[in-house]
Amino acid sequence: MTKDQILADMIDSVPDDYDKRPGSFIYDALAPAAEQFAKTDDSINVVKDKLSIENLSGNELAQRVKERTGIERKPATRAVGTVIVTGTGTIQIGDRFETAGGIQFRATESKDISGSGQVSIEAVKAGNSGNVAANTITLFPVTLAGFTAVTNPLPTMDGFEAESDADLLQRYYERIRTPATSGNKAHYLNWAKEVPGVGDAKIISLWNGPNTVKVLIIDSDKQPASDTIVSATQNYIDPDITGLGDGAAPIGAFCTVVSASGVDINVTVKITLAEGYTLQQAKDNISDSLTKYFKDIAFVEPIVSYARVGAAILESAGVEDYSGLQVNSGTENITIGNEEVAVLGVLYLDT
Repeated sequence: MTKDQILADMIDSVPDDYDKRPGSFIYDALAPAAEQFAKTDDSINVVKDKLSIENLSGNELAQRVKERTGIERKPATRAVGTVIVTGTGTIQIGDRFETAGGIQFRATESKDISGSGQVSIEAVKAGNSGNVAANTITLFPVTLAGFTAVTNPLPTMDGFEAESDADLLQRYYERIRTPATSGNKAHYLNWAKEVPGVGDAKIISLWNGPNTVKVLIIDSDKQPASDTIVSATQNYIDPDITGLGDGAAPIGAFCTVVSASGVDINVTVKITLAEGYTLQQAKDNISDSLTKYFKDIAFVEPIVSYARVGAAILESAGVEDYSGLQVNSGTENITIGNEEVAVLGVLYLDT
């Protein structure tokens, strides 16, 4: 109730024998109390809203989920990779390397270098900002004596943001709606999705005979998982596929963890540019839209819809209209296998 509604009810409860007009003693005495009651009502409503987990976010959501299920939000992970350093000397753990855009990496091993050598690195800052293209780590933010050049021959990878509220809530509902007991399918799904970097999983029972389980995973970007993530998941559930119960899986269950295979979706389209946009800007926006669409359907829908690809293009900023759309050189839906996931391949735009 609002302050005015509360005040009106309070005044109505006072006998009409008294002066209750604005400015009277009774009115002025009750008005401050009505204001405080209104604030209390607002506070009560906030608490009532929080009784539903759907209305929680951030730390409040994470705390409620942990209290009810023991599930904790998966933290952000640091991108990893390697650099080739040129020169002679010793690289120490923690030595820094940097991209032209200011993204820093640090050495995760000490190594003596003579001429050139490979050094393992990780991003200083956790999250997907550490996923950089090949040959972009080229600077020493602090001079390293004896070294003259650095570069990364391959992209860095496996940097993921902390688990989102939506993904955490999904894991919460999976836990309470499909109880995990005695190594059933739900149990394997929960185990896989507890590993940082795993975005979703499929469980295939008896895939290679009795007491065998295949866990098919994709990463947090709903793309094929790296060998590092596959290995971490394997070690968590059933190290070395021994069935000895050394991981989360029960004794006698031989679990094999593999990544889904990526199916390249190549898109060719002619677009009409919206005013104020360049072709490159439109291409970047279309790429983002298609990537989001493929992420939304990963492990959910068995096809890439030709019509929804067109809709994603049309909804992209910078696109006024489009024509001549081809998806994998055709105009049909693309079937995605049970152990596959769609990934954006070549995107060719013309105007």
